[in-house]
Amino acid sequence: MPRNYLSLPAALGLTALLAGCSLAPTYERPLAPVADAWQDTTASEAAALDWQGFIVDADLRELVNAALGNNRSLRQALLDIEQARAQYRIQRADRVPGLNASANGNRQRLPADLSPDGRGGVSSSYQVGLSLPEYELDLFGRVRNLSDAALEQYMASEEAGRGARLALIAEVTQAYISYDSAQRRLALTRQTLDSRESSLDLLAQQRTAGTASALDYQEALGLVEQARAELESDLRQKAQARNALTLLVGTPDAGALLPAKPREQLLLVQDIAPGTPSQLLERRPDILASEHRLKARHADIGAARAAFFPRISLTGAYGSSSAEMSGLFDGGSRSWSFMPSLSLPIFAGGRNRAGLDLAEVRKESAVAEYEGTIQTAFREVADALAASDTLRREERARRALADSSQEALKLARARYEGGVDSHLRYLDAQRSNFTDEAGYIAVSTQRQLALVNLFRTLGGGWAP
Repeated sequence: MPRNYLSLPAALGLTALLAGCSLAPTYERPLAPVADAWQDTTASEAAALDWQGFIVDADLRELVNAALGNNRSLRQALLDIEQARAQYRIQRADRVPGLNASANGNRQRLPADLSPDGRGGVSSSYQVGLSLPEYELDLFGRVRNLSDAALEQYMASEEAGRGARLALIAEVTQAYISYDSAQRRLALTRQTLDSRESSLDLLAQQRTAGTASALDYQEALGLVEQARAELESDLRQKAQARNALTLLVGTPDAGALLPAKPREQLLLVQDIAPGTPSQLLERRPDILASEHRLKARHADIGAARAAFFPRISLTGAYGSSSAEMSGLFDGGSRSWSFMPSLSLPIFAGGRNRAGLDLAEVRKESAVAEYEGTIQTAFREVADALAASDTLRREERARRALADSSQEALKLARARYEGGVDSHLRYLDAQRSNFTDEAGYIAVSTQRQLALVNLFRTLGGGWAP
């Protein structure tokens, strides 16, 4: 078989097998600039806990599922991931040779004075075959590093999407807790208003009978109006929490999933162990995304270094040509071309040196960003642990205070009705009891919100 017949197929096979060396620096994860353990906590290693396990309430889980499918902000984040995926696939395609099939024909008439033989006439040419578009032999890893950088950017966008999902889960859960808190506060205010209106009616009767003063009546009336004002405030907070949930869920019928009364059972798992800071590096989406961007900057350095070396490109074609269409596949119609090219940068005005300097500076910037992200995450977890721990103890104290003021209210009412104490002391007991019960609801809500924040800061939802 003629040697030139093997030239193009052999070249195609050779280019497919060539794998360039990489000039990118070896990646080593920077040391985390944080302590090896959380302060003031002895919690054991955190088990893999996904959001379905963290959320106990079935209606809340259904709301979160609806939000994950309909929230517009999350949809935009997921579309950004698809863009990064497509960009990576485009860049990766440069690592393998392309192959095009082509067929073309040409007929033209030349006048005698333009014809090489001095005779005018019509000429025809037909061609079919395969062609190799310009393909760079990646001897120094330039194309490979560009592909690796695109891959790391895609992986960073994946982590950003996971972070967007986690943030949405936390926002829906916190909005649901706020809605439940508004319902609890509303129920307390209505109960208080009913009790104060009954006391006011009784005082009105006593005033008519001359056994109660106008001052007692006005003080009781003031408490009633205070409760009515609190009622309107609670109704407003409930409506706003409902609106926030509707926006987050992304469907107008989200309100159908909201309970008509406050929940008696717990909505969330109440104990979350933080594990270790090193585990945080493997769970937090923002940390993982930052590390992927750092890896991309390492690959950019490899591509910038490769720009100093020769670049070899191949272009070729193989097929059949004939002056007659019927003769395209006859013997002797074979045609081929092979055009390798070599370019070596000699003088570029410092462009390549500046490109490498830029890549290295961007890598150092990515290191600083990565370390800053870790420090921010560590601080957020430490704050969330402190909030969860102190709010747990404060919630117990607030509950004990509310129970004490409830008992004091019963005693004050009995002493007032028995004529032992004045009406003023009874009013003070009413005020204190409402304040303490409302304070307990507020702290209880803050603790549940803090649990959600702790789950988010720990990179919750990391189980497969």
